[in-house]
Amino acid sequence: MADKARYLFVVSMDVPPDWEDFFNEVYDTEHVPYLSAVPGVLSATRSVRESLNMMLGGERRFMEPGDEPRYSVTYEIESPAVLLSPEWAAAGERGRWATEVRPHTTNRRHILRKVMG
Repeated sequence: MADKARYLFVVSMDVPPDWEDFFNEVYDTEHVPYLSAVPGVLSATRSVRESLNMMLGGERRFMEPGDEPRYSVTYEIESPAVLLSPEWAAAGERGRWATEVRPHTTNRRHILRKVMG
């Protein structure tokens, strides 16, 4: 993580299986690059949910993610003000995301986390 990051903004969502290829193409080639170029955005990391096997309390445990959304992106940002900037607002509506992809997303979650150290 970049040293000056003070906040993590995590956006998560689901998309129907028949839209996944288009969703990932637009997310990777347009949406994340546009938002990553906004002043105050330090990085962006996409991830996909998986089931979990781990040792916990001396036992192997298998954990299903429940209703957690399948796809997430974590933006490292300098401050919450980034999310209120005109540049962020414009980047979020740019390209095919707003009109061709966003309407097909469900189970959306937006979480802001302050880095504690």
